[in-house]
Amino acid sequence: MEIKNLKKTADRIEQAINSQEKIILYGDADLDGVTSVIILQETIESLGGEVSAIYFPDREEEGYGISVKALNLLKKLSPALFVALDCGISNFEEIRLARKLGFEVIVIDHHEILDNLPEAEIIVDPKQPGDEYHFKELATAGIVFKLTQNLLAGKMSQNLRNNFLELAALATIADMMPQTGENKDLIEGGIFSLENSWRPGIQAFLEDKILLNYNSPQKISKIISLLNVRDVENNLPAPFRLLTSTSLDEAKIIISRLKEKAELRREKIGMIIEEIKERVSEKKDPLIFEGDETFDLSLISTVASSFCQEYQKPVFIFKKLKEESQGTVRTPPEINSIQLMKKCRKHLISFGGHPQASGFRIKNENLEEFKKCLTENLKNKNY
Repeated sequence: MEIKNLKKTADRIEQAINSQEKIILYGDADLDGVTSVIILQETIESLGGEVSAIYFPDREEEGYGISVKALNLLKKLSPALFVALDCGISNFEEIRLARKLGFEVIVIDHHEILDNLPEAEIIVDPKQPGDEYHFKELATAGIVFKLTQNLLAGKMSQNLRNNFLELAALATIADMMPQTGENKDLIEGGIFSLENSWRPGIQAFLEDKILLNYNSPQKISKIISLLNVRDVENNLPAPFRLLTSTSLDEAKIIISRLKEKAELRREKIGMIIEEIKERVSEKKDPLIFEGDETFDLSLISTVASSFCQEYQKPVFIFKKLKEESQGTVRTPPEINSIQLMKKCRKHLISFGGHPQASGFRIKNENLEEFKKCLTENLKNKNY
């Protein structure tokens, strides 16, 4: 039994390569999305194909997933095969627009299904209805690794396999997927391979003195921590630039820059945490629901995780923009954040993600009603 539509996707991409069609790879800017893009890009190039464009959305400006801004920028490439990686499963309107613009859309995602599926030509998501694949907890990079095995078949050398395993392992750990079943095998193989990686970006990390006294799991944790630091250049996030770097010197420069930013990041996270602690110290709500214009969108996921772990209650942290807010959600294991937000979806522009880690967009005028709805459903255990 194979993941639903995986072979169909491989056949369609192979057809696009053979017909020299334009191919666009659109990935979420986190490590899972970035590594998924790299694995598929390098697979396509290994088969003699070419990727016409790579796009990572700026969450602060565009929100999560496929954005109208991106589609307007990319429409000059239409017609093209548009492959969304680690996003797209909740982008109903945007995918409808993409198809109107002449794109053929493939969604490869691992996030929860929001009742319905978008109108993409092909959807690969183990959580979609009708998918009987036995393991549902792969990161998107893990799914793309399987797709690559379909595409390359007998052409995949052991070195190339190890190379993709490294990236898939990093993504699986970074996305906090369960380290069981197929993920366990993937992670073990990837970590073993990482120690002898040919990628300059990985080599530069392993040669850096910050990892000298760490064991393998600690090294991976430190690498992921630095790769999570926001640093965008020419619309490309640091993980993409680093992991595709062809020069050890270039990779070392990027790492040095990330280390500097990481220190500043820690200070900012500490300030946000202290401010929220002051706000919630006297509150008895069943959730933490806090936002501000000054919050850095790239930091609030870490802040939310910290509060969820400490207080063991649902945490909704958001950055307030002019008319809308963008937020991140973390919940204890017994509370499914997606099911909870489904109960209050009338107040939201969009939402999606995993049961314990998700996100949302909302008009500022609806924030209080959203909080009331969440509180009521939490009290009634409707999640």
